[in-house]
Amino acid sequence: MAKIKVKQVKSAIKKPQIQKRTLEALGLRKLGQVVEHDNTPSVLGMIAKVNHLVSTEEA
Repeated sequence: MAKIKVKQVKSAIKKPQIQKRTLEALGLRKLGQVVEHDNTPSVLGMIAKVNHLVSTEEA
């Protein structure tokens, strides 16, 4: 299955709790942290919810 790299590029301070929880569910805890996930519809949906806080690239 295809992989996707997700990097947190903006802080979650002063963001709604649901966005903070989405970042945590993606495995992102620190600014600049990079995680790798399978390219599934559920992961893509989570990324879409916080696309203003993260950057993505194909792995």
